[in-house]
Amino acid sequence: MTARQRWTLVATVIGSGIVFLDGTIVNVALPRIGRDLPATIIGVLEGQTYVVSGYLAVLAALLILAGALSDHYGRRRIFSIGLASFGTVSVLCGLAPNLELLTLFRLLQGAAGALLVPGSLAIITQTFEGAQRARAFGIWAAATSALTVLGPIVGGVLVDSAGWRASFLVNVPLVLIALYATLFHVEESRDTSSDGHFDWLGSLVATLAVGGLAFGVIRGEQEAWGDPLAWASLAIGAIALVAFPILMATRPHPLVPLSLFRNRTFAAINLATFFIYGALYITQSYQGLLMQGVLGYTATAAGAIGLPGGIMLALLSTRIGTLAGQIGARGFLVAGPLIMGLGLLWFVRLPADSPPWDASFTHPASLIPPAGVLIDVLPATLLFGLGIALIVAPLTSTLMNSVPTSRAGLGSAINNSISRVGAPLIGALIFIAISATFYSVLGSLTGLDTTAQDVRQGFPPLNPPTIEATEAQLAAAKQASVDAFHQAMLVSALLLGVGGAVSFFGLRGSKAAGGES
Repeated sequence: MTARQRWTLVATVIGSGIVFLDGTIVNVALPRIGRDLPATIIGVLEGQTYVVSGYLAVLAALLILAGALSDHYGRRRIFSIGLASFGTVSVLCGLAPNLELLTLFRLLQGAAGALLVPGSLAIITQTFEGAQRARAFGIWAAATSALTVLGPIVGGVLVDSAGWRASFLVNVPLVLIALYATLFHVEESRDTSSDGHFDWLGSLVATLAVGGLAFGVIRGEQEAWGDPLAWASLAIGAIALVAFPILMATRPHPLVPLSLFRNRTFAAINLATFFIYGALYITQSYQGLLMQGVLGYTATAAGAIGLPGGIMLALLSTRIGTLAGQIGARGFLVAGPLIMGLGLLWFVRLPADSPPWDASFTHPASLIPPAGVLIDVLPATLLFGLGIALIVAPLTSTLMNSVPTSRAGLGSAINNSISRVGAPLIGALIFIAISATFYSVLGSLTGLDTTAQDVRQGFPPLNPPTIEATEAQLAAAKQASVDAFHQAMLVSALLLGVGGAVSFFGLRGSKAAGGES
């Protein structure tokens, strides 16, 4: 591997890694953000949701546009703009004086992140060939996925030691390193077959489809489906979603050539991605809230439970990526989701009296988890981490080998857009079920009228009560949150099972590296 190739890997790993990292690291900071930042326009729980889901929704909405821009105008150019923008907005997030401005800056951060993800894989595809490319994908998958899973523990350490603002400001030095590597070592590349026309109309319709659906579901869930804006957004998204393939079939220079989906491997890997990453988002989002808001974990402890999975990713992904290129990706993409699902089924037995873990680096002895934590949590995280390690590199290599190099940015963008759409959409839908379960259990245990607005505001799911409550009400709220969490884990396990089945049937007969059928 040449020096230029090594620096290219550094740039692409950091560039895409910080986007994934920010999708998880902030989850751990949410309880502290809710306590520290004033909110006058939006509620605390609503703001917490938008800080995570809004970021992901904007990221998803703009990914296809960003991937097409990278292929058309130059991957190095768009990637550099994305890095500079992401670093700038990260500073604004870290300095936000209230929850409303933090929400706005997170939306802008999602837009900047969209410029980074598809370009990173396209740059690797252009820079490496053959066996070196398979190894590069393995390294990329190991590093970026480990960052994603390690995000909670990094966030926990930062929140406990330096405050929640550090979880955003930590991006700045990483951005500077990636910018140096990109500007001085990454070669420019683009789709040389392009005739100079860019489908701006298709870009607008794609953005409206993904963004409208994502925002509509998130807004509708937050407002108990009583907000006309949510329904209007859903209607716009649905209309755009129906119109998009019709438009692509009739445009002379379509943003997304429908011929890409005639490749069975490309179609199957994207469908499997929808289910697998939807389950991953649900698990990571609600796990952090439950551990801190209900079971009494510190931010460091809530993040540390993801450490086993991060270690497995770092140690196994490169090797698994190489093996997938030699013997085929199908087996890994079937076994991985099933093993992850087994881990979530272990979480379903998590009791409401599972002991808290007050880990803190200022008290080294507290870093040793209680025996109950080792029994209730560790087996689940080990299985979940092993499953992720089996998935990420084979999925990435299969995807990128199923599209022409000239469309690498677009192919990556479509897959990442599907994963980011699946995440907030499925997550928001599951939150409806979680809320219903929570308030049903709370009402049955306390006799409270859980349809009353003041009760719902005072007892948010997966969070400590925001009003003064009796010991019996506190115990009931804790039990209700744990029951709701169990339901989320069961649904996530089902989604993973479906994802494994799609890979089993859809990748049958595909080439070893995940090429065309």
